[in-house]
Amino acid sequence: MASSRVPTEIRLHQKSRVLEISFSDGRTFRLQYEYPRVYSPSAEVRGHGPGQEVLQIGKREVDIRSLEPVGSYAVQPSFSDGHDTGIYSWDYLYELGERQDALWAEYLARLEAAGESRELKQSLTSGKDA
Repeated sequence: MASSRVPTEIRLHQKSRVLEISFSDGRTFRLQYEYPRVYSPSAEVRGHGPGQEVLQIGKREVDIRSLEPVGSYAVQPSFSDGHDTGIYSWDYLYELGERQDALWAEYLARLEAAGESRELKQSLTSGKDA
């Protein structure tokens, strides 16, 4: 791991839903909670190989409830939608920060192509008995 990719500060801004992470090379990234959630490094999101990725939908309002350290190389967030299996290494968080514009545009394009939304879908009931 590059020594410049070690965080000097990590802050959760609950009101704005922003994960702010500063690194020892002077770079600081502000990541909306939704962004690291939809790009979770977990098998639940990435799958177990190429082509097995699972498009994450309805995550616009997700919160990070807690952020637990994993050794001296990563953190494991617990999200309000119950997702808590992703382990985010310092290198991966740095990459998310560096590639934020491109990855976010890619995610939005994938949502649109699938006819899906960032909004949580509410189940509709007709009020009639089945």
